[in-house]
Amino acid sequence: MQYNDIQQTLTTERLCLRLFNESDAATVTELCNNYNIYKSTLTLPYPYTLDCALSWIQHHRQNFEKEKHYEFAICDKATGTLYGAIALSCDHRYDHGEIAYWIGEAYWGDGYATEASQAMLHFAFHVKKFHRVYGRHFASNPASGKVLQKIGMTQEGVFIDHVKKEGQYKNLIYYGIVKGK
Repeated sequence: MQYNDIQQTLTTERLCLRLFNESDAATVTELCNNYNIYKSTLTLPYPYTLDCALSWIQHHRQNFEKEKHYEFAICDKATGTLYGAIALSCDHRYDHGEIAYWIGEAYWGDGYATEASQAMLHFAFHVKKFHRVYGRHFASNPASGKVLQKIGMTQEGVFIDHVKKEGQYKNLIYYGIVKGK
């Protein structure tokens, strides 16, 4: 994994993780206006409109520069095709953050979430010097849990009926990893 601070990009074998641009909004809208992605994410609205995408992208660069939140587009390194997004929140008080991601349904099962998550974990521990990174997923989305396991995270617990989505309470499964352990 390589990190270019000037361009604010991460690169892996197949992927380029870069900041979103306003020009990505149409593709983000197309990928996110999908009920299967909506039901697997905590805060993504549905239906997902171009205004949703533009509003979401609007603060990414500022959040990155202020070290509040790192939000990257997951793109094919060779073609530039946008597959999804990956984010890392920052809590400087505790030297930790949460990793979160979504991948467009057409690209599920290709290992992009795992590859991007490995790069983000490296970024968190080696560039941003975090002590701990955690992730969480709905119990109804075990594929996301497999991604977290593949990058070395351990399941730490289940928060029973922790959130309400579509009028139903949902369990959130938490995973975590500490640098060097």
